Amino acid sequence: MELNKAIENRHSVRKFSNKKPNWRTIIECIDSARYAPMAGNNYTLKFILVDNEEKIDKIAEATQQQFIAKAKYLVVVCSDCSRTKNAYGEKSEIWCRQQAGAAIQNFLLNIEEAGLSTCWIGHFVEEHVKRELKIPDNVNIEALLPIGYESEKPRTRHAKIDLDRILYFNSYGDKKMKRPVKIEG
Repeated sequence: MELNKAIENRHSVRKFSNKKPNWRTIIECIDSARYAPMAGNNYTLKFILVDNEEKIDKIAEATQQQFIAKAKYLVVVCSDCSRTKNAYGEKSEIWCRQQAGAAIQNFLLNIEEAGLSTCWIGHFVEEHVKRELKIPDNVNIEALLPIGYESEKPRTRHAKIDLDRILYFNSYGDKKMKRPVKIEG
């Protein structure tokens, strides 16, 4: 699948079939996250691949989103920003979040390309997830990603917002690209 097609086709899935994906395929998708930009080349991300049904059920409870319990796998994305904080101080937290988002997007596009489905979960009780997976206190959980095969054909996708509603030129709110003025000398 080409990149633009993966970008356009990617969508959040909340209904998974009973078919279990090959865990090796998920690991290949996680591998793509390594190529995301990282501040100062300090790689902060860690991934936990969960296939234990009991753990997935308990994590689904921590999210208050029971569809997660139907997934065959759960990928938990974590950041340990200590090295980045040591190198860059105050701004490091912003950069850690940015690089986590970039890495997660690489993962999501590869999941799409592999024919698998997921939904980016950001709402959860972090303490419960950390306790269940023995994640240290100093590590942040960036996202939970239930993985499986989509059980239903996707509904017609809603059109994305028009580009002219989000694109400005040279300053916020300027909707027109101005031609450069020729200076004759």
